[in-house]
Amino acid sequence: MGPLLVSVIGGYLLGSVPVAVLVARAHGFDPREVGDRNPGFWNVRERIGWRAAVPVFAGDTLKGTLAGLLALVACGTPPAWPGGVRGDSVPAVYLAVAAAMVGHAWPLFAAFRGGRSILALAGGFAVICPPGFLLGVATLVTAAVVTRSFAIGARVGVFGIPLFQLFFAPVTHVIGTGLLMCLVGLRFGQAAWASRPS
Repeated sequence: MGPLLVSVIGGYLLGSVPVAVLVARAHGFDPREVGDRNPGFWNVRERIGWRAAVPVFAGDTLKGTLAGLLALVACGTPPAWPGGVRGDSVPAVYLAVAAAMVGHAWPLFAAFRGGRSILALAGGFAVICPPGFLLGVATLVTAAVVTRSFAIGARVGVFGIPLFQLFFAPVTHVIGTGLLMCLVGLRFGQAAWASRPS
């Protein structure tokens, strides 16, 4: 139970760091009050541009990565290659990444008003299945170049994650990744519900 508790609590606290809010405030605004009111990379980028928003992209991605690595350390398990996490560390890593995503969505340090956890998911997947993550990045870049749209490339790369994982990991792991993606779907559903006409 000790490693699981460390993974969940540590993951949630890592996810709760409001990177987008901190970066946006340094530029004189609160992302929760402008644009689509989502305190994440895309909303901040719309206000201050790509270069200035890079710390948000990196910080939100690292939430998931650091949470996954924390779980491996707590379990005393080194990162596995090529298939990704294995053995007793699997539940801890998945719970840590889920906790980081929950922390990003409902952050303790930002009045529980957070983002949609896509980058936290991507960062966590880099620990869960490194080769699947690299395939996702390659797919993102290819789709972005072909369509000339990073947004489309990002969608293709993220939605391809479970398919890529199938090449390297058991189906049970892919189901776990699908459950993580359901958290993202929940956040999008909440945003759509909140923005409906009254």
